Parts: sequence; C-alpha cells; structure tokens
Amino acid sequence: MRQDFRENLMLALDTLRAHKLRSFLTVLGVVIGVGIIIVVGALLAGFNSTVTEAFTGFGADTAFISKFSQGIHFGRMDSDERMRKPLRLEDGEAILEQCSGVKAIAISLFGDNDSNSIRVGDKEVVAIDFRGTFPAFVQVYANASMKKGRFFSDAENRHAQRVVVLGSSVAEAIYPSVDPIGKPVLINGTEFNIIGVFLLPKGGFGGSSEDRRVLVPYYTFHKLYPAAKEHGFRIESYPNQLDNAVDQVRELLRRRRNLAYREPDSFAISTSQQTLEQFYSIVQAVAIATIVLSSIGLLIGGVGVMNIMLVSVTERTREIGVRKAIGARRRDITWQFLFEAMTLTGMGGILGVLVGSGLAMAVRAATDMRAVVPLWAVVIGLLVALAVGLVFGVWPALKAARLEPVEALRYE
Repeated sequence: MRQDFRENLMLALDTLRAHKLRSFLTVLGVVIGVGIIIVVGALLAGFNSTVTEAFTGFGADTAFISKFSQGIHFGRMDSDERMRKPLRLEDGEAILEQCSGVKAIAISLFGDNDSNSIRVGDKEVVAIDFRGTFPAFVQVYANASMKKGRFFSDAENRHAQRVVVLGSSVAEAIYPSVDPIGKPVLINGTEFNIIGVFLLPKGGFGGSSEDRRVLVPYYTFHKLYPAAKEHGFRIESYPNQLDNAVDQVRELLRRRRNLAYREPDSFAISTSQQTLEQFYSIVQAVAIATIVLSSIGLLIGGVGVMNIMLVSVTERTREIGVRKAIGARRRDITWQFLFEAMTLTGMGGILGVLVGSGLAMAVRAATDMRAVVPLWAVVIGLLVALAVGLVFGVWPALKAARLEPVEALRYE
C-alpha cells in the first residue's frame, strides 16, 4: 500500500512538472481562495487580540454608564437617545454613596477632542483627549499607571488648581528631551503645571500605543468650561460583584429619573464583556463572508481541475490501456488520477498559504494592525485545497478507470 502511494505520488509530480504553466493556471482559483482564507484569518486573529486586550485592559470589575448606548453602531443614532437627559455629577455621587457594590467611580467632563490642543513653544499636539476628572480615575481605569510624577489630589480638585497629568506620548511630543514634571504647558491657551505622566500599555485599536489623554481636575475643567456636561461614568465594583453593582446602579438611576416600571432605561450600562460579545458577532459575520468569497475562488479552481484532468485522461488513454494490459486494476487507475488532482490542488494550497502569509505580513509592516497568521487558517486552507482536488477529481478518475484496455490501446 505504501509503495502504491509513493508510486502514484511520483506519477502525479511528474505530470505537474511536464505541464507547469497549465498546472499553475488550473489551480489559480485555488490559490486565490486559500490566499483569502489566510489573509482574512490573519487580520481577524490580530484584530481579535487587539480588541480583546483593549477591552479587558479596563478591568474585569468595571462598567461604563452613559447617556447613549455603547458599543459598535451603524447608521444614525436613535432620536430617543438624543433626547435623553444627560448624566450629572449628582448622579455619580449618589451611585458611590448608595450602591454598596460600587467601590469607586470615575466622573469626567469632556471637551471637543477635534479642537483641543496643547502647546509648549513651537511644539504642539492637536486633537488631544482633554477631560476633567476626579482622582479616582487611575483607580477605576485599571490599565492606567503613573510613569512619572503623581496624579492630582482631592484638595487640588476641590480648589480647582491648574495642574495637569499627561499621557506619555503627549509628554514626549512637547518635552522630548527633558523631564516634563513641574514644567508649564498651554492647553487651549490656558497655562497649566505638569505634575505627572501616566502610561497605558501597548494595544488599543489598530495596535497603536499612542496615548493622547490630557487630564485636569474636574472642578478646574468645569470652571474653564461651565457649559460642559458629563458624558458618562466608569464604575469599579468590588471583586466578583460587577453584576450586583450594575443592578444597583440601574435601579438607582431609574428612581432618580422617575421611570415607570415598564419604561425602558433612559441610559446605558455596558461592560467590557458585553462589548466583546458584540464584537465577536461582527467577527462571525466577517468569517461567513470570507467563506463565501473563498468558496467562489475554490469553485472556479475546482472546475478548472476537473477540466484539465478530463483532458489529461483523453491525452493518456493509450497509457491507461498499457497499464491495464500489464495488470493495473481499476482501483490503481482511480487513485492515480485522484492523487494527480489532489497534488495539483495541494500545490495550489501551499502557494495560496505563501501568498496569503506574504500579504498579511505586508499589511502588518505597512500599518499598525497585528496581522498574525493563525495555525488554524493554514490547516483549513490546505485541507480545503486537498478536498477540492478529491471532489473534482472523482469524475475524471472514474472515467479513466472505466476505460476498456483493448479500446484504450487502439486509441490514437
């Protein structure tokens, strides 16, 4: 059996070597189909790890409370959401005081991120994430840590001191060669004193490690921008009490907003796990679309393989007759041509893996995306390629095996 396998494999390789260009053109569809599987698999694997790291970095015991629904949206925002009452500072304080499952809360005021800028001399960073917040920010945002200096205190917040904590990339941009602690900086034309630099780990969407956050005390921000409103709160629960904390917060906010029993929430509470589940549903849809696209290429490749194998059977009719005359069985002829078809598509699968991996690495080198070719994509690509050869090679192989030796020997 092993000898027959080796013999059939050698015959198949000899046939491919004899018709290199024809073989390549025949399996081009297989190459494209497998290449799509590899490229999309690599992008999905990289994007999945990036998004998972970004969301889990917020901490397993945190949730975000907002006027608007969180997560991934398509189309325009619902008009009912736009009409909702904004969350207020008093709501956040009530949550911390009355919800026993809530350990800490980060309440923030946001500016217009498209117009905010920070400047030192001729160095400027625009479109910063400028916000006013409470000292609990570094506790609730579990992925934030101080790189230099310190965070502002409750006293500095209560007295609306003009102190600022910068994200690491912003600090490096405006003070690239000196320690920024204690140095002045202009934010939207107002002077602040830098007291700390905080660091977020590498990750986030697109694999970027850039941290453009600029944080000042809540009451300082409110003094400068009295019309600013709270966009949302991030809460931290006690360990393993997140669900309980979320239920408590929901019940409290419904009471404070005078919502009737059957009325829907006029706010949104989301956890990292919920957002990840929404993301995974989108990934599944992309995976299905990938299967459809790759199936088209594989179908075209399969039809090409069947066509070229039928031509091969016709061209080698006399050879088949000679083999049968000297004792070859139908099974031997069948496996010979099946091996040729599977070898043909298998080589196309290997080429598709190489091309797809090359494209994925090119994307990774040219962008910040974490394109990593997963083993499952390689295995699936190769197995599908071999399956295409097996399925579309059956009819030509059976046609060759059914030839009568005498008629085949007479064929010219």
